[in-house]
Amino acid sequence: MAIKKSSKLSQAATLKQILKRCSSLGKKQHGYDHDHDGLLPVDVPKGHFAVYVGQNRSRYIVPISFLSHPEFQCLLQMAEEEFGFDHEMGLTLPCEEVFFRSLTSMIR
Repeated sequence: MAIKKSSKLSQAATLKQILKRCSSLGKKQHGYDHDHDGLLPVDVPKGHFAVYVGQNRSRYIVPISFLSHPEFQCLLQMAEEEFGFDHEMGLTLPCEEVFFRSLTSMIR
């Protein structure tokens, strides 16, 4: 039981880190609006965040609710291992666009 609780705490900490990182993306770039949580991209609605996918790093806006889905969490873990979460471009996911679109259509 302690292993599951520890794993859930670790996942919660990782999700908090992701959300914090997503809400602070691009502080040094133009096209961002002031918000009580910091600077947010103007084109990202509240309750969503931007991710970059595929070889061309295409940008997608996804709802925060995706963070609770196990398939999306697996993708986030792979992203953390491959890219980390501390870079200026934003949250980059290590998958092809076709896979990402298929995954997001199943989650919705």
